Amino acid sequence: MEQQTKEDKLDVLFRMQKGLDAYIREKRHLDYTRGEWVCKKALALMVELGEVADEAKYKWWKNPTEIDDAKLKEELVDVLHFFLGMCIDSGMTSDELFNIYLAKNKENYDRQNGLSTKTGYKIN
Repeated sequence: MEQQTKEDKLDVLFRMQKGLDAYIREKRHLDYTRGEWVCKKALALMVELGEVADEAKYKWWKNPTEIDDAKLKEELVDVLHFFLGMCIDSGMTSDELFNIYLAKNKENYDRQNGLSTKTGYKIN
């Protein structure tokens, strides 16, 4: 029996996003510098985060309504699309994202536990 290697989910997302971005660039004849792409995607990501807030019903001054979970999740995936695109455009790989995340997560715990060497996180 042939052994199948299961591709890492983050690798799949990176590969798919890279393909989509290349397709859009070719189909629409878009040619920007890496920095321009990162800035454009950062702006798009911020707009999508606004749509997440809208779907999460951030307007406390209005009558409360139920959150549409499907729409909220769709907006979160839109955020992920632009985030992954920025990672790719910045030259980051899925392995780098994973490893940098691990290090930053540890640092964030260290900060909360008074173990960080960075200033401004002393626990009183």
